[in-house]
Amino acid sequence: MSASEIAAGVRAGRFTASAVVEAHLARIAAVNPSVNAVTVTLDARARSCAAALDDRIASGHEVGPLAGVPITVKENIDLTWSATTSGLPFAADAVPAANATFVDRLLAAGAIPVGRGNMPDIGLRWDTDNDLFGRTINPWDPARVPGGSSGGDAVAVATGMAAAGIGNDYGGSLRLPAHAAGIVALRPSAGRVAGPSRIVEPLPMSLQQMAVNGPLARSVDDVDLLFGVMHGADDYDPLSVTVPHLCGYDGIRRAAVTVDPAGWGVDPVVAGAVRSAADALAAAGWEVEEVSPPAVDRCATLWRQLSSTENAPMLLTPGVFPGPLSEGTVRYFRDNIAGVELLDTSAAYQAAWAERFVHAAAWRAFHARYPVVVGPVTTQAMPPIGYDLSGPAAATELWRAHRLLVTANFLGLPAVAVPTGVAAPPGAAGSAGVAVPPDVAGSAGVAVSAEAAGPAGRRPLGVQVIAGLNGEHVALAAARDIEAAFPAVTPINPS
Repeated sequence: MSASEIAAGVRAGRFTASAVVEAHLARIAAVNPSVNAVTVTLDARARSCAAALDDRIASGHEVGPLAGVPITVKENIDLTWSATTSGLPFAADAVPAANATFVDRLLAAGAIPVGRGNMPDIGLRWDTDNDLFGRTINPWDPARVPGGSSGGDAVAVATGMAAAGIGNDYGGSLRLPAHAAGIVALRPSAGRVAGPSRIVEPLPMSLQQMAVNGPLARSVDDVDLLFGVMHGADDYDPLSVTVPHLCGYDGIRRAAVTVDPAGWGVDPVVAGAVRSAADALAAAGWEVEEVSPPAVDRCATLWRQLSSTENAPMLLTPGVFPGPLSEGTVRYFRDNIAGVELLDTSAAYQAAWAERFVHAAAWRAFHARYPVVVGPVTTQAMPPIGYDLSGPAAATELWRAHRLLVTANFLGLPAVAVPTGVAAPPGAAGSAGVAVPPDVAGSAGVAVSAEAAGPAGRRPLGVQVIAGLNGEHVALAAARDIEAAFPAVTPINPS
């Protein structure tokens, strides 16, 4: 069931929150040993919350829009039920004093955390592995990474261990693992969802401007439902804002489609998926034009320079942390900065932030004509395990593949990752090997049902939809029309 269906059923008394929680705890017990997505199972607290919710319903009280919905909460988001470890062994006992404000909102709406989602150390890797909990396995292909950094939550949702997950996104960390898992994720606009903790401490500018918290689920409607609960200002986060949550969109239905952002190259299967999504939008009444958004090359380059410049002292200076980071995280970061021109003077650093203003203005003008931009989540297939640790050239190639992902982060824009079926196995019909809506003329490939998903040779496909600042409802509207044209590919059993 979707999160919306679960909440409606619990509110109507068709089944209890306790039954829902037990079903998901049983699924975690059955599936998690093979994928290691859930780091801590919150069984006792989840059962207690479900029982209390059932008592309220039995007493005739109104309950919230997420009544009984099982969720996972990423390891770097404060939830007092367990430590906020960020995947670090020396933080294994760091139980927070208070929940993140948006976690409190989810709990008040009736959501029930059943587990914590795995992540790489402090979230700075496009994979999900750490020395505290180990590696999360891609349920589609164990030889390939599940993406990161919200990989645990994405895999938990994709495999039915939770109806939704809560993660964050500094360089694609919601959208990339959602794409790898075949589910939906929303990266909200900067400030729409408050910070992951009520602790106030100095934050690098890139984290202030580019990092956001948001939901993952198996449908666009569910992501919208959770965002409607999570959003809004928080007195502990001075950058957070309250903007009305809009449902639906009745404005200009025009989409810019970018198959190969910045012209740096794209895998043919990825290109086919983007064009299939464009065909779906056109069939739904959108005016679609294949046109490149402004300066993706510069936006992606500046994201990499700013994030690397600010994170290098933290990651590479001895004594900053009370214990060591994993060898993989340190190696990846060293390889990454080897290919970056760091902004190591005040003038260069200031110039980078100043240039951001120019590109933000260009994208705002572009969005005035094209309310949504549709393009790849990543321009390549998910890489094999260990690829990101194979040297500076690999680190650069991953960043290039993720250029449209990080452009949205650099500009603080909302973006939705939405599946478009699965890639056909080698030798299947269709020149692009892409699952497509069967009624859309001009598309190539074969549609694959959820029941068929998972065998070797298949991988989830998808696109991201980027809207203008605070235009989550616009991106979600386009994502719904794309989603409607393709068969669902999750929940799945791991390969």
